[in-house]
Amino acid sequence: MAARWSSENVVVEFRDAQATAMSVDCLGSHAVLSGRRFLYMVNLEAPSEPPRKIGRQSKWDVGTVQWNPHRSESHVFAASSNQRVDLYSWRAGCGEVHTSLQGHTRVISDLDWSWFEPELLVTSSVDTYIYIWDTRDTRKPTVALSAVAGASQVKWNRKNQNLLASSHDGDVRIWDKRKPNTAAEYLAAHLSKIHGLDWHPDNEFILATSSQDNSVRFWDFRQPRKYLNILSCQVPVWKARYTPFSSGLVTVMVPQLRRENSLLLWSTLDLNSPVHAFVGHDDVVLEFQWRPQKQGSKDYHLVTWSRDQTLRIWRVDPQLQKLCVSDGGEELTEAMSLAVEEEKSLASQEPDSQFRVGLNGDNLHDQDGALSSVVGSGVPQTLQQEFSLVNLQIRNVDVEMDALNRSCVVSAHFGSHQVHLVVKFPAQYPNNAAPAFQFVSPTTIPSATKTKIQKILTDTSLQKVKRNQNCLEPCVRQLVSCLESDMTQEDGPASGPFVLSNPVTPVLQVFPRVTNTYGSYQDANIPFPRTSGARFCGTGCLVYFTRPITMHRSAPPTEPTPR
Repeated sequence: MAARWSSENVVVEFRDAQATAMSVDCLGSHAVLSGRRFLYMVNLEAPSEPPRKIGRQSKWDVGTVQWNPHRSESHVFAASSNQRVDLYSWRAGCGEVHTSLQGHTRVISDLDWSWFEPELLVTSSVDTYIYIWDTRDTRKPTVALSAVAGASQVKWNRKNQNLLASSHDGDVRIWDKRKPNTAAEYLAAHLSKIHGLDWHPDNEFILATSSQDNSVRFWDFRQPRKYLNILSCQVPVWKARYTPFSSGLVTVMVPQLRRENSLLLWSTLDLNSPVHAFVGHDDVVLEFQWRPQKQGSKDYHLVTWSRDQTLRIWRVDPQLQKLCVSDGGEELTEAMSLAVEEEKSLASQEPDSQFRVGLNGDNLHDQDGALSSVVGSGVPQTLQQEFSLVNLQIRNVDVEMDALNRSCVVSAHFGSHQVHLVVKFPAQYPNNAAPAFQFVSPTTIPSATKTKIQKILTDTSLQKVKRNQNCLEPCVRQLVSCLESDMTQEDGPASGPFVLSNPVTPVLQVFPRVTNTYGSYQDANIPFPRTSGARFCGTGCLVYFTRPITMHRSAPPTEPTPR
């Protein structure tokens, strides 16, 4: 759980803008919001002032907008609309289109300015082409990269002027503009669509990908077969970008509920839990960018634009920046101690919203005042966090959690038997302090089974807390596994409600061609991979694929189709 949470420093509402994209210039003085009828220029030094407008003559929404990152061209920004990119010039409070780039035959999905050459702009499209443009000659692209599948993201490398990366559904291609005929490297990154792509600011070989499969993965493209690390989330990740300081990462989730917080700051050195939650937006965050650091200031500012039509500026002070350094040193301890006092005051201001605050960034202390435990490399984790993140999608099992009294009640029934188990957590949990398990009425399982299950749950919890790990979810799954095993032996084969065969992960229904290769129980809502298909590529050839003979179905036709 986030060690701290905050409200924005500045919030400005632009109800009439209906903007779909935002970008901050390299000087940090202006942000452009792209609506269908106008482009709104917001003065970040005085954001409450009425914005200047640049009229648009197009029936298409702006897909992507981005300022040129070079100070010599800081007045230029590009905006994509359907199959065209317009280059705007903003000078002396006035803006206009000075040229357009036209070459794609389908909608443009992304664009990105080069970090090394101010005149180079790359665009990606659904038409399977990636074009590199030189703004000094806009008649046609200087380089054309062709892929079989359309690209949804494209990003220049920040350390190597010749490299760029593009995403195609769940795959990533690394390109060298000097060798445009084929990709330099290929990464099978995700099983679902990639929504976000970002290069590491200091390492030319490392990049991060965020996907519909509820994860962010970190890659060294020199080792394309295995990711370096993974950040697993409960919901799809819309964007994940490195911070300009320390080892930080900011993610935007796709929340299941509209008012859920989705803007989180992480330390890439310890991905167990976010170190900060930016609380304030009432809807999905559409775009976020860092404002350049002012001269003489140690603060950074994060500018965000949301579907709730508000622009917010968040101050990230040095104490918060230190939370992204997971070295266990004195600086981190000092930052956390400062956060404690701030969080106490914040919690006292919202006594009726304790669980929501706990979900979005709980304070460092539990309700009874005991210091929460330390997980991994020093990021505090509370009991409320464990309750909010527990994933117990098990039929006929109900878990009632009470963080205030540090307890929960697990209720389940299997056939003719009922189980009610009370779990009480000590103040030091999970710092080498295991919870206590007690069966209460109306539990109907035999006494011998109760004794056996209590011993198994105690052993399981001790193994976890010795490593300062949470144990509620593993214990509940262990309970379900024991009930299924014992009750099946007692009553004979039955069509019980439990589908679990192990204490950690429920098994998928058995299909001959479903293996662990396709993921775990968390992939239940992800469509099954396509087994055949065909598509015309950029050269006019038809490319098709099908299953190898060894994978053809051998099961009877009555077996359900995997989903």
